[in-house]
This record gives sequence, structure tokens and C-alpha cells, in this order.
Amino acid sequence: MPKPHFEVHYADRIGWLRAGVLGANDGIVSTASLVVGVAAASAVRGDVLLAGIAGLVAGAMSMAAGEYVSVSSQADTEKADLAREKKELETDLESERRELTNIYIERGLEPALAKKVADQLMAKDALGAHARDELGLTEMHAANPIQAALASALSFAVGAVLPLLAVLLVPVEWIIPAVVGSSLVFLAVMGILAAKLGGANMWVGALRVAFWGLLAMLATFLVGKLFGTTVA
Repeated sequence: MPKPHFEVHYADRIGWLRAGVLGANDGIVSTASLVVGVAAASAVRGDVLLAGIAGLVAGAMSMAAGEYVSVSSQADTEKADLAREKKELETDLESERRELTNIYIERGLEPALAKKVADQLMAKDALGAHARDELGLTEMHAANPIQAALASALSFAVGAVLPLLAVLLVPVEWIIPAVVGSSLVFLAVMGILAAKLGGANMWVGALRVAFWGLLAMLATFLVGKLFGTTVA
């Protein structure tokens, strides 16, 4: 008796993983960069903290709104495609049957077998068969605007809190190195976790997010130094 075959797949995690990783990464990078820029302008702790909190709230709302609009547009497109496909099935069933058969032939099935598969799948769920094999739409990958918006906002807020903890816990003169150092660690850990969840190379993920985070913080540090000196 053959042993059961178990496989681990990661495709079902793509939707929430993308929104969560994007939100957390943006939360850490944007808040840490904002804090570093304000601190570089010789601001007091209260000003740095206020700027960071404002960035957290504004960023979380922006991420939620952006994800909701983006994913809603995707969902609208999917619904329009399904409605069009449903109408075509109602008005020209045989053409749709031939279309599905040709899709299976192009994927390697013999013509007779392809026709048989198309006939059987369409007999059970014609719209589902065309949505999956012609349009590439499945329930697993269906766009969910609210889920994406909440995941982005929550992950952004969690990411943004981390640099703010450094602002609260270290002496004022250590705010910049503490925020930079801790944020790079957080970014690397997040990159490793995201890569592990997605089945990708963990070290590549860690280096990628840490590099861009460092670049962003360096840019705002220079801006803070330049404008802080000019104002003073």
C-alpha cells in the first residue's frame, strides 16, 4: 500500500502575507526614518515621539485606505470578468466548451481527453471551470479588500511601535543609534520570518529589507541635519 504523500504549499498565504509584510516593513522604515530625521534636527524627546506617533497613525490609515482601494479595484475587475464569462456561457455554450477544450490541449492533453475533461467539468460547474482555467481565478486567490486593509493597517502599527519603544527607553543622545540599530534588527527578523512563511531564502529576505531600511534612515538623517542646521 503506497504511503500518503504530503506536500507543503505557500500559495494560499500570498494575499495576507503580502499585505502583512508590506505593512510591517513600511511601519518600521517610515517611522524609524521619520524619528531619525526629526532627532537629527536636534529636537527634544517629546517632539521626536510626537512625530513618530503622528507618523504611526497617518501611516496606518494610509496603508489601510491604499490596500482597500487597490484590492477593491482588483475585486471589481474579477467580478466583471466573471459576469462577462457567465453571459458568454449563457449565449454561446458550445464556443466556450471548445475554448476550454483548447486550453487543455495546449496544456498537453490529447484532444479526445481534453474534450472529455472539458465536458465533465462544465457539466458540474461551467463557470467555475472557466474562471479557474481560462481566467486564472480561484477562491483561494480571490481579492478581499477588508482583509487586506486590516492586515496592512495592523501590521503597519505593530511595525511602527518598535522604533518608538527605542525613543522611550534610551537617553536622548542615544535615540538615533538606538532607533537605527533596533530597526535594522527588526527589519532583518521580519525579512527572515516572511521568507520562512513564504518558503523563500531567509537570508536574502533579511538583507533585502535591512538594506532599504538603512538607506531610508540615512536619507532622512541627512535631511534632518541639513534643515536642522539651517533653521538653527
